[in-house]
Amino acid sequence: MSAIATELAKLKAKKQLAFIPFITAGDPDLETTVSAITTLVDQGANLIEIGFPFSDPVADGPIIQASYTRALEKGIKILDIFTRVQELTSRPDFHTPLVGMVSYSLIFRYGVAEFTFAAKSAGFAGLIVPDLPPEEADELSQATQSAELDLILLVTPTTTLERAKKIASLSRGFLYCVSIVGITGTQSAQQQSLQQYLERIRTVTDLPLCVGFGISQPEHIQRLQGLAEGAIVGSSLVRCLHEKGIEGLKQQAQKLAQATLPTQG
Repeated sequence: MSAIATELAKLKAKKQLAFIPFITAGDPDLETTVSAITTLVDQGANLIEIGFPFSDPVADGPIIQASYTRALEKGIKILDIFTRVQELTSRPDFHTPLVGMVSYSLIFRYGVAEFTFAAKSAGFAGLIVPDLPPEEADELSQATQSAELDLILLVTPTTTLERAKKIASLSRGFLYCVSIVGITGTQSAQQQSLQQYLERIRTVTDLPLCVGFGISQPEHIQRLQGLAEGAIVGSSLVRCLHEKGIEGLKQQAQKLAQATLPTQG
């Protein structure tokens, strides 16, 4: 199994949700990004998503869009991200799987084979590509398999079962389940509709289901207990890092990680 699948299986055996935080590479700078990653690991992150700044994000809300803008204004480059991530993942004591959240436009421009090879060489375990339709995913699917990277695609509450099955067949590691119809950081899903949605997706895949969009507070994570394998938290952590720095990020991550632990009794 891949590093991502292995980690999720280990947590599932303990009846624990995976805590999957998201941060933007280069916001405010790559040195802070590395510090943020190590802080999140120390506070209990099981996987970490690293956002590649993009000038025209598809589903990201205003908080993440602003973080991308700040990073781009500092002149962040893809090669810079790969270089700093490789420095981190090459440490003998670093074992947490890292997943790149990256627009397919960036991958295509860089070169599909070249990007996947560079991502693997840098130490990434997988790629989440939010704007890649399954009908156009074959080339990247083959490239990620060749590079031994997990390709992670998204389903939403409005995805048909037939389409969800196709998306799941192209995905590895886990399936990213968007909990709301809309953009990140704006609302949270209703419990009953979320449960029905996830139960519906489980009829077409055996992949672990990790839920993102609208997950920002410990109580949102607690609602996922017994429904999903992982909770993805993005906008609230990006905002926390921007407004309160590493110490603020540490305190918020600690609360969120605590919520992923199995309930007693």
